[in-house]
Amino acid sequence: MAFDIDMIKKVYSQFEERVNAARKIENKPLTLSEKILYTHLWNGNATQAYERGKSYVDFAPDRVAMQDATAQMALLQFMQAGRAKAAVPSTVHCDHLIQARDGAEQDLTRAKNESSEVFNFLSSVSNKYGIGFWKPGAGIIHQVVLENYAFPGGMMIGTDSHTVNAGGLGMVAIGVGGADACDVMAGLPWELKFPKLIGVKLTGKLSGWAAPKDVILKVAGILTVKGGTGAIVEYFGEGAESLSCTGKGTICNMGAEIGATTSTFGYDESMERYLRATGREEVADAANAIKEHLTADPEVYANPEAYFDQLIEINLSELEPSLNGPFTPDLYTPASRMREEAEKNGWPTKVEWGLIGSCTNSSYEDLARAASIARQAIEKGLVTKAEFGINPGSEQVRYTADRDGLLKTFVDLNATIFTNACGPCIGMWDRAGADKGEKNTIVHSFNRNFAKRADGNPNTFAFVTSPEMVAAIAISGDLGFNPVTDTLTNKNGEQVKLDPPTGDELPSKGFDVEDSGYQAPAEDGSSVVVEVSPSSDRLQLLDPFTPWEGTDLKGLKLLIKAKGKCTTDHISMAGPWLKYRGHLDNISNNLLIGAVNYFNDKTDTVKNQLTGEYGAVPATQRNYKAANIGTIVVGDENYGEGSSREHAAMEPRHLGVRAVLVKSFARIHETNLKKQGMLGLTFANKEDYDKILEDDTFDILGLTEFSPNVPLTLVIHHADGTEEQITVNHTYNAQQIEWFKAGGALNIIRANQAK
Repeated sequence: MAFDIDMIKKVYSQFEERVNAARKIENKPLTLSEKILYTHLWNGNATQAYERGKSYVDFAPDRVAMQDATAQMALLQFMQAGRAKAAVPSTVHCDHLIQARDGAEQDLTRAKNESSEVFNFLSSVSNKYGIGFWKPGAGIIHQVVLENYAFPGGMMIGTDSHTVNAGGLGMVAIGVGGADACDVMAGLPWELKFPKLIGVKLTGKLSGWAAPKDVILKVAGILTVKGGTGAIVEYFGEGAESLSCTGKGTICNMGAEIGATTSTFGYDESMERYLRATGREEVADAANAIKEHLTADPEVYANPEAYFDQLIEINLSELEPSLNGPFTPDLYTPASRMREEAEKNGWPTKVEWGLIGSCTNSSYEDLARAASIARQAIEKGLVTKAEFGINPGSEQVRYTADRDGLLKTFVDLNATIFTNACGPCIGMWDRAGADKGEKNTIVHSFNRNFAKRADGNPNTFAFVTSPEMVAAIAISGDLGFNPVTDTLTNKNGEQVKLDPPTGDELPSKGFDVEDSGYQAPAEDGSSVVVEVSPSSDRLQLLDPFTPWEGTDLKGLKLLIKAKGKCTTDHISMAGPWLKYRGHLDNISNNLLIGAVNYFNDKTDTVKNQLTGEYGAVPATQRNYKAANIGTIVVGDENYGEGSSREHAAMEPRHLGVRAVLVKSFARIHETNLKKQGMLGLTFANKEDYDKILEDDTFDILGLTEFSPNVPLTLVIHHADGTEEQITVNHTYNAQQIEWFKAGGALNIIRANQAK
């Protein structure tokens, strides 16, 4: 079944005209990314050319997707927007609040009981406002979106950083905070700085143990976790066309780990095959009718240096299986060098767990290729040395894989089949023994491997690799095992070698499912009542944030000077904290508890300038708030990388932090701060970071004349009575400055709706 086919046909009916208008304005051939951006301008046909990396542009996305953890805050905001129905097709997917522990059936039942209040809230809000609802167990948001909603040439936003997965079907799909989703669902334009463009030319063809995952692991090693910031990565070439649609999705998905705005591929036969296999023949036919516009103009790929801001070339025929990590998704190591690197760096080589799943690698093809390794192990008399877990990506994938015997193969190898949900990838994993904090190694097919992310243990060394490599390494129990060259000893004492993985791109007997888990909204939701108990510890209606007082900010105290990597996991942890995602005050008790304090190299221990004592970050900030004293957070490079969770911006706002000053921001987090009426500032001179001392007090000057492209001044008052002035930069445009003045973008929506 093709959802929203009329919307898709409308997009396609305008596509050629809008591409031609953009080509005329730009006076040059267009990349695919430019075509999609220009065909989704809020004001219709292009009338001006936009400068990459500089021009703020209003867009009209085709749809919005939200996962249950972020949907709570997004919909709590949307409920205040005054709309009777979402203005664009929108969906909610319940995949984050299901903890992996015992197995699919038990874990899902427990989650439905423990989070029934939240699931009922999301179901009723969706029903009221015309939003499609995917029940717990239906699957991981990005796999479900790829199977049901993604379409070539479309633009979507989603309240999850891995929304970019839909680039595997030729979309420009971008992760955002809930406030952005609220704007679009309220019928307002969505603002984005026109991205730069990175081209990745793929030649050759994958073979042997190399998988699509190895492409993005290689790219991450080249670009690092911030090399894609502010850019769309566009893949092309014969190598790109040789990849499956879900393989393309894997590559786009993990583009979030290089900071990219999104990644995408041009429409090709693999996408058409996938659309038809997932029951969307009508979409495939419509795409075929304009397929020349659903990829870059020929001149672009013939001479890419002239059209991309940066170009990378990768020969797929030369790629070998690889692993990235530990503790960062961009530390690239080919499997052939892993033993050497592990010994040199002291990484534990005994592997405790192998985990397959997450939105990155949970497709039918992923399970089929991993199952081929499991099947070989059984046939060759091998047993797994590590524990083994599988999270299918959707109920459709799970049902089909079960029908075709793939899941039985995993179970025969003593694997645990977990729910069709995120599970360990986002820290929703009740791992036995993790609380002991022992040094250990796991391998997984996920996207991120920050410290404590999977199991809460800071001493778990997590490595990212392909599903087939996870299977091989789980069987060997050895991080240094290279299946290309190494043998294993079976239960008869014989040396056996695993053959390269095989697996169908799409199920030969077609996809099948009894109950996909979809709930359509009411045609008229006006009579639906959404109730939130005032005594609930899971849900809390929002109060508007206070508008700016109209003066410069003076007498601000330092809450924390964060040292090194400070992701949204460090600012607002997931795992057990996910249950408070709909209750701003309760979840604010995890504010910055994972950040390392520059002055003592400890987490969740900062100096309270009012008492002189050290205490937890949230408690210290609540002390400042009670005294009506504003604070500032100071951070390092790429501050706020990782998840799109806007809680990392809403929590400091709620508790009275006034500004975040860093060396550089990750894109989504900077936008989230702006949306919530916060000041997101950067050091004009990065070395000024070193001038910030533990007992400093700050004034931020220039706000009464706050305007685009004009820096502000930070006065640093040191405890010894001396002071310094430094210049701090910002990227606020005129509209974003109004968000700051109003106390947040939502306050402006409320005011406009009241008129």
